[in-house]
Amino acid sequence: MPRHPIRRILVAVALGLVALLGGRPAPAQAPHVYVLPIEGIIDLGLAPFVERVLDQAKETKAAAVILDINTFGGRVDAAVVIRDALLNSEVKTVAFIDKRAISAGALIALATNTIAMTQGATIGAATPVQMGQGGEQPTSEKAVSYVRKEFRATAEARKRPPLVAEAMVDADVEIAGLIEKGKLLTLSTTEALEHKVADFQADRLEAVLERLELGKAEVRHAAPNWAEEVVRFLTHPVFSSLLMTIGIIGLIVELRTPGFGIPGGIGLASLMAFFWGHWLVRLVGVEELLLVGVGLLLLAIEIFVTPGFGILGILGILSFLGGLSLSLVGAGATQAVLLAAAGRVVVSLLLALAGSLVLLRFLPRLPFARRVILESGLAPGGGDTVPGSPSRLLGAHGTASTPLRPAGIADLGGERVDVVTQGDWIAVGEPIEVIRVEGNRIVVRRRPPAAGEG
Repeated sequence: MPRHPIRRILVAVALGLVALLGGRPAPAQAPHVYVLPIEGIIDLGLAPFVERVLDQAKETKAAAVILDINTFGGRVDAAVVIRDALLNSEVKTVAFIDKRAISAGALIALATNTIAMTQGATIGAATPVQMGQGGEQPTSEKAVSYVRKEFRATAEARKRPPLVAEAMVDADVEIAGLIEKGKLLTLSTTEALEHKVADFQADRLEAVLERLELGKAEVRHAAPNWAEEVVRFLTHPVFSSLLMTIGIIGLIVELRTPGFGIPGGIGLASLMAFFWGHWLVRLVGVEELLLVGVGLLLLAIEIFVTPGFGILGILGILSFLGGLSLSLVGAGATQAVLLAAAGRVVVSLLLALAGSLVLLRFLPRLPFARRVILESGLAPGGGDTVPGSPSRLLGAHGTASTPLRPAGIADLGGERVDVVTQGDWIAVGEPIEVIRVEGNRIVVRRRPPAAGEG
């Protein structure tokens, strides 16, 4: 019995210590904000960077994410991805327009919770355009309608005047006292404040923080990591077109030369880099990869199995080019955008054809290049052949080791070789002769009996 009061006292003391220590308030954590730059051309490589910073801000319970905007715009599909991320963000977002938010930059700014502008800044001029002869030209009504509604929906979501947002895209929108029909709306800082597009003027980042009552907050400047920089580089219009061109050149040269070597490796590596970069920015999906894969398969069948060039080759080229074209467009792509992407692919193809012709003609003449690109397709007596090249078999006689239907294996001077006929079926054991060598493709025909033979 005497032990029970002591036990109660000990338990009470222990609970008191726990309550005292556990109830002590944790030291207050200083608020922090993230600042990320939106500058230069807005491309799809920028979207993963913005999404990462927004996720990081949510995880660290940041007080705000401030977008430091100074851009003439860029891709609409890239702006749409960033716009969606901003609208879905649980963290307060602020657009600090330091100089300008034009075109796609205006859509990004409208998607934030708060807009601050420096003195003399501008926002607007967001009608979609396409490149043509003489520079930028207005795009189709369908594209204008799509972008116009994106701007309106974004303005409505952030309680900003939707008609003003539409007037930034469509010159047919008229607002009395602000913009007449036939002109595109761009607002200065004063006008944006007057018409409730911007919330306040601030000429420095510190002034923005003061207005947000975050003057003592820790400022964390975000920057793209190396992976995001690589993706932006790979998806840049000029470099991505160059990757396509090099990839196609490598495949053409490889198909025209024996064996698998450096040209094919470089070509495949270039195409893999192209698709990898566009996969990461969600331009390439399974559909595009299937189109390209089917195209390459049909071309391989046409080159190595069936004679001549027919429907399979045409379908293969269309499928391959279609997959590449779709890999260049994203959300909201209109017919004009698709045609522009197809034009880029066709230009890359033409450059690749010209480049491969130059390589096949001149590189084999250089001593160091003979190991990389071997001459082939020489006519009898047309010159020396490279040792080990299929062109050495031109005019050779042999027999069919397997049925040639039209492709199969032949015995040419004791060497088993993959061959293809011009369409004829040749049975096992029948005499054949090599009539043409096209890179790796050895074309044979049934050898007519010589004079005096049965």
